[in-house]
Amino acid sequence: MRGEREMSEPMVLSRSGLSSAEAAERLERDGPNLLPAKPPTPLWRRVAGQLRDPLIIVLLAAAALTAATGDWTDMAVILLVIVVNTSVGVAQEVRADRAITALSALTAPAARVVRDGTQQEIPAAEVVTGDLLVLAEGDIVPADARLREAAALLVDESALTGESVPVDKASGDEVAAGTVVVRGRGRAEVSATGSASAAGRIAALMVTGSGLTPLQRRLVGVGRLLAGVTVFLCVVVGALGLMRGQPVELMVVTAISLVVAAVPESLPAVVTLSLALGARRMAARHALVRRLHAVETLGSVTVLATDKTGTLTEGRMVVRRLWTPTAQAALTGTGYGPEGRLDGDSAPEAFTGLLTAAALCNDARLLHDDEDEEWRALGDPTEAALLAAAAKLGLNRHDLHRRWPRLAERPFDSARKRMSTLHRLPGGRARVICKGAPEVLLRAPVLADDPALLNRAAEHAELLARQGYRVLAVAEADLPSVPEEAPEEGLKLLGLVAILDPPREAASGALAACRRAGIRPVLITGDHPGTARAIATELGILMPGGTIVDCRTLAGADPQTDPAAVPPAPATSAGQPPDAAVYARATPEQKLDLIESMRAGGEVVAMTGDGVNDGPALRRADIGVAMGGRGTEVARQAADLVLANDNLDTVVAAVEEGRRVYANIRRFLVYGLSGGATEIAVMLLGPLFGLALPLLPAQILWVNLLTHGLPGVALGGEPADPAAMSRPPCPPDQSILRAGLWQRVVRIAVVLTAVTLGVAIWALHTGRPWQSMAFFALGASQLGVALGSRARPGSLANPALLAAVTGALLLQLAGLYVPLLRDLLGTEPLALGDLAVVSGLSVLGYAAARLDRILHRERTPLSRPPVAPEN
Repeated sequence: MRGEREMSEPMVLSRSGLSSAEAAERLERDGPNLLPAKPPTPLWRRVAGQLRDPLIIVLLAAAALTAATGDWTDMAVILLVIVVNTSVGVAQEVRADRAITALSALTAPAARVVRDGTQQEIPAAEVVTGDLLVLAEGDIVPADARLREAAALLVDESALTGESVPVDKASGDEVAAGTVVVRGRGRAEVSATGSASAAGRIAALMVTGSGLTPLQRRLVGVGRLLAGVTVFLCVVVGALGLMRGQPVELMVVTAISLVVAAVPESLPAVVTLSLALGARRMAARHALVRRLHAVETLGSVTVLATDKTGTLTEGRMVVRRLWTPTAQAALTGTGYGPEGRLDGDSAPEAFTGLLTAAALCNDARLLHDDEDEEWRALGDPTEAALLAAAAKLGLNRHDLHRRWPRLAERPFDSARKRMSTLHRLPGGRARVICKGAPEVLLRAPVLADDPALLNRAAEHAELLARQGYRVLAVAEADLPSVPEEAPEEGLKLLGLVAILDPPREAASGALAACRRAGIRPVLITGDHPGTARAIATELGILMPGGTIVDCRTLAGADPQTDPAAVPPAPATSAGQPPDAAVYARATPEQKLDLIESMRAGGEVVAMTGDGVNDGPALRRADIGVAMGGRGTEVARQAADLVLANDNLDTVVAAVEEGRRVYANIRRFLVYGLSGGATEIAVMLLGPLFGLALPLLPAQILWVNLLTHGLPGVALGGEPADPAAMSRPPCPPDQSILRAGLWQRVVRIAVVLTAVTLGVAIWALHTGRPWQSMAFFALGASQLGVALGSRARPGSLANPALLAAVTGALLLQLAGLYVPLLRDLLGTEPLALGDLAVVSGLSVLGYAAARLDRILHRERTPLSRPPVAPEN
């Protein structure tokens, strides 16, 4: 292993770094500094993957059967459906992969190293073990490394650990690939690159996909059931015909034709069209579908497992609460912009001194991007939040520094947990300002305030910390003259500042929509339990005072010896992790275990995330949803769906699209199976009423071609039911034919059979061309069912269906009146009066579908009632 070899080799750090020859040798030996990437999928493998789809296999069998009957036209139509279906699927995969490659450009392409004694910039892929990295504010660390020099270095590790607060780093500490330097500078010796790095080890966990989607599993079962029932009934029809003395060849062809007619061969095209339309709609909303079936899977989701930092939250620190010895207030606004106001009874002047000091004792800067009109932070996100808070009260950083210029500073470090600055005042005086952790500032001799005040401040700071805030205390003192360095004693407390990575504006509404739809939100984060509790409570995932699980206790941490550990809820009888709403301090491996545990319990799990630590769970979930803007390359490559706008609302839209797909597939199955059942029933029952052979094989295939062709495919484009998001998802193990579907098929088939046989029997006893009238009645009544199955009847929604039904009806008429088709189908032209009678009775197909939808509304057995926040 690359990492093992490097650990065993002695590395001597020189300020001149590696030589170019050494670096080239190591690059040749170890390979480029890249995460393990899946090789490009060849076109033939993509095509083969599409052809292995169970639905395509059914189509291929249908094509073979039509070839056996000598009906080359029908076979050509079926093969055309296969070609279109495969082409759409392959094109979607290729387009998604190209877009993901474009998103990869968001990662850092270069690194600064010292080689041959000089600092130079090289592609990050060329960094090797032993390189001396030069790190500065804003840099993305290109490889795992050990710090040899560090000056006020602060690193954002949220992509790797989920922690929203940057970590202070000192000489000798490790920094990991993919983390971001937010303040300070340093030099570090590379210890691991590529797959041997921390990010590479996490990426190696993503070797197993999620398997078949819920829809694919359901359709496999439908295919097997249809195959068994259809073959049996068609054999019965053939045997009965032979018993009545019909020619053997005719009955064999008839039985095969019935098999073809009963198999809804348009189903793969319906599925593909529905998924493609859903993917197109989602692309318009900045959601990139990497696999078409991911759209449907979201419609079946029962659990939405989500990361916190950058997913539910903005990934930016914001001051939310201010406290002084005389006043307290909340501060509104999001991001680093100056928009916001005080929310409380106190006047802004009560907090001017506190925020003035916080802005002066500060090394961050806020930059305004004129292109997208956004404010961005340069430096420590916590300090940037303080600058934004000061700006909301009209305090400008540049004006403050011109008025009170900085003379000296003592930078923050992890041992002191505070930062101090010294500023010039008029008349030769000076002011020292100190900010830091309350536990180190709120005590003597740092502060000279009354002990009662310090106790009151400490209690309030602890209360805010329990609510998930990061709390800073700010103090100052005016000195008669300028000292050599800023003293950190005898100061006066100005107040407390509570900072939080706030929830995204859309997150609360999106999670509420999920709960109304019966989807249980679960927060799985690597962040602190207190922070996780605050965000989960604010977003409604957890009720105030509800129980959360600290994943360190699942790994054996003792709450008695580790005060930060939170006792878990009782484990399940199977020894699995508890069924909770919030999991904190989760490692990538634990995230993976939790997802697998949920899936083993029968849940369909969607996982959202953006960090390297989310990658394995995104890959293992039924559907992984990655944030494309802030997300890491590992997360994007692991996901089935990438949100280019990082908006959780898009997940809700995707769930609605998935439910639309599922509803349209069920709508087509009712339509297609009722027609197939009618054809078999007519062939079985017709002889009992004196109809020796109710329909010829060619007539069966013609009706099947017209009804299951364009009209059936067009049903896949029906709009979503407005009530789709007010119903819970179907249980994952439920057959697609359940929840009242097969009963609807039977009820509609009874009406169609009665219409077809009724017309034929009446025509037989009145000397009319009964077989031609049965042929037209069967086709026209099925087309009526297609119109009656619309989601929004009476509207112009889905005009493709209206056009397809009109075209199919005209072709059905052509089968009666065009001489060439009459010869092919064995039909006779109908008198206008007879045509009017048959057409009027065929309207009963439309009436049957509409009445059935009204009297027996779509019912979805509840896997659970609409979800409420957990206690």
